Amino acid sequence: MTGRAVARAPERGAAAAPCPCPPAAAARSRCSARTRPRHGAGAAGGAALLGFLQASSSFEVKDSSGRICIIADLTVAFSVEYKNHGQKEFVHFFLPQNATVDSQSSCGKDNASHPVLVLDFGAGHSLSLNFSESADKYQVEELLFHYNLSDATLFPNSTTGDMKTVSHKSIIQAHMGTKYRCINSKQFNMKSVNVTFSNVTLEAYLTNGTFSVNKTECAEDMVSTTTVVSTTPKQTTSQVPTTSPAPTSSPPNPAVGKYNVTGPNGTCVLAYMGLQLNITYPKKDEKMGLDLLNFIPHNTSVSGRCNSTSALLNLTFEKTRVIFQFALNASAEKFFLQGVNVSTTLPSEAKNPNFEASNNSVSGLRATVGNSYKCNSEENLQVTDEALVNVFNVQIQVFKIDGDKFGPVEECQLDENNMLIPIIVGAALAGLVLIVLIAYLIGRKRSHAGYQTI
Repeated sequence: MTGRAVARAPERGAAAAPCPCPPAAAARSRCSARTRPRHGAGAAGGAALLGFLQASSSFEVKDSSGRICIIADLTVAFSVEYKNHGQKEFVHFFLPQNATVDSQSSCGKDNASHPVLVLDFGAGHSLSLNFSESADKYQVEELLFHYNLSDATLFPNSTTGDMKTVSHKSIIQAHMGTKYRCINSKQFNMKSVNVTFSNVTLEAYLTNGTFSVNKTECAEDMVSTTTVVSTTPKQTTSQVPTTSPAPTSSPPNPAVGKYNVTGPNGTCVLAYMGLQLNITYPKKDEKMGLDLLNFIPHNTSVSGRCNSTSALLNLTFEKTRVIFQFALNASAEKFFLQGVNVSTTLPSEAKNPNFEASNNSVSGLRATVGNSYKCNSEENLQVTDEALVNVFNVQIQVFKIDGDKFGPVEECQLDENNMLIPIIVGAALAGLVLIVLIAYLIGRKRSHAGYQTI
């Protein structure tokens, strides 16, 4: 068996929906509604952000003759709970692009064994996809994740240094002779570990060494297509015949905070922004609740890490954590927001108070390395259909930062559009004044022409 990993740029899609909630004196406010978040709205507004494609890794498994039997192109995010001297800690990380195909990967041998893809990364971590076939379908029969708690890079101050293993049965199924495709996030909960797949294209039992033309789409993609959208007045449409909530005024904007992350070569993330978390959740009484949280900068703790191609900004306020993952497109010399992970504790009225969600295909807040991205308009970053991260008055720069100061500014499209409107109105008014003036002069000239010398 042989394997390799290459870089590919997959398709993507994402979604956003606002959740209005009345102002509150406290940072967090809650309200109830009998409406569900909308799906598939704002595709045109998100086109500009989604045009930049995130590179992901592609892995191949070959048999002894060099024939390719498995191809997997995917993005994987992990969220792991571990103990730090009796306290619960959460760590969030992605399957790195330099992950390798382990020698245990195999194409299988008739009925003796089944195909398996094993990906190794970091200090002893691995992710395994075990395939099987039945009738006219193949499936990932079992997902296995082995992680090493003695890895101080991912699990700092871990109380134990054990090797842990978690698994999940039957996670993916597709028709034989088709590739499995799933753009939207698909999360699997395994005890203290959540694994989230997104932008997945994979196929096992290959016969021609490449992806099939036909595809099997996941249920998540068929239900809705999601996209990052700008903040403009919107309508929220109920998915089911329910009673809409009474109109409410807009919530207060969060205060702008300054956050930075220091790496081996100095500051690698410098960010100014107001941060707001908006979550729609099912309540125990079967109604829908809305939970709004404004981050208070002086009560928000900051952490993170970075290397030459990726950076993490971890912001924690009370029991809520938002993690921004930035990536570098070296060929285009651009940095961009690649993923957002959210974890919080919802009100006790929620069916499941422990909430966690992630989106690993955001592709927003993009600018040239050495420059800063700036947007005075509110921007909505979609995490899932239920979770939305709103950023206000954001200015951010990643990787190349000189003297802890922002570089040249690259304005967001929203601000450019907002500047364009008064220019157009001003030009129209100037044109109108000019037309009136010309009409006046022509009329005056004609009135003088009516008098003749006697």
